[in-house]
Amino acid sequence: MAVWDDLVGQTRVEEQLAAAARDADAFVTAHAAGEPEPEASKMTHAWLFTGPPGSGRATAARAFAAALQCVSPDRALGGAPGCGFCDGCHTTLVGTHADVEIVRTDLLSIGVKETRDLVRRAQLSPAGGRWQVIVLEDADRLTEGAGNVLLKAVEEPAPRTVWLLCAPSLEDVLPTIRSRCRHLTLRTPPVEAVADVLVRRDGIEPEVAQAAARATQGHIDRARRLATDERARARRSVVLKLPLRVEDVGGCLRAAQELVDAAAEDAKQVAEEIDVKETEELKAALGAAQGGRMPRGTAGAMKELEDRQKRRRTRTQRDSLDLALTDLTGFYRDVLALQLRSRSALANTDVRDALERVARDSTPERTLRRIEAVLACREALDRNVAPLLAVEAMTMALRG
Repeated sequence: MAVWDDLVGQTRVEEQLAAAARDADAFVTAHAAGEPEPEASKMTHAWLFTGPPGSGRATAARAFAAALQCVSPDRALGGAPGCGFCDGCHTTLVGTHADVEIVRTDLLSIGVKETRDLVRRAQLSPAGGRWQVIVLEDADRLTEGAGNVLLKAVEEPAPRTVWLLCAPSLEDVLPTIRSRCRHLTLRTPPVEAVADVLVRRDGIEPEVAQAAARATQGHIDRARRLATDERARARRSVVLKLPLRVEDVGGCLRAAQELVDAAAEDAKQVAEEIDVKETEELKAALGAAQGGRMPRGTAGAMKELEDRQKRRRTRTQRDSLDLALTDLTGFYRDVLALQLRSRSALANTDVRDALERVARDSTPERTLRRIEAVLACREALDRNVAPLLAVEAMTMALRG
């Protein structure tokens, strides 16, 4: 299985990356043999992967990193790098390669301190003799200060260092950084392609895979979760009932409270799974006896961990709310399609009765205003508005 097999519906991007990987391999081979470096090359030191959620930005970056580290003997016989089986490919894809740093955050932002650590790492020579690769999956979460720190490293990279940045759009990255990167745009994969990969790779029943892919409109990770997680299906079902519950003020407020409480419960579950383990591991590392008091001078480290866990809970709650709002947007998109008699396939066919009822009881203009209310709620959450206030304002607008 080649490293590109997980790239769903991205043929053009795959071709560009494969060509760059071949040129990168030729460069390393010539350098090791003391031969002149190839003059024309599709390889460069900094790449920016953009595309809508679910398009596979991080998957493309990791696949490219694996191809850069490929050590398959078939390359000497004309084979393309990125076999997926050799030690370089395998360790990169599972996240254990010594020369590949994959950075993803469960916090709201990436700060200056973490970015400086990455820049120092990027100055090191590759331990395995090929490339030092830094994959930054959440480049859009860099603070302004962190972006300025990263800029210097992208401007003057080490000879064998490659930066792979991922973000939803060009506007989410500082202009000074994106101007120094080669830009690749990924598209939302077709529903059929997502369903096929769920069947082929995850062993999901074809009917279930097709329904999940259609409901998530081509978002691969969400489709997999919806097809395999009963809790995810239950939460989606609750969200899709919300448009029928906002007929009066009381219904609006209750629906908003339940939506926020469900997101808080998600954050609590994540905290229960991770926070206790992190806390116990830190206490052990600081030398605290089992059930005993913490040594002197360790309060700062414990406080830093608690702050990090609090920020992670905040992001988990926001991500859960954002997922619910995405499902709600999809519901009203289907309502609008019915009202306009569009030939577009409906995403939420399992609640077609509710779609038709809302479509009959409103107009296309009102549906558009409701979609705008959902999008305004997402923007308010991005601006740190209290979740309950933002969701209550949205549910009241949906009633309007």
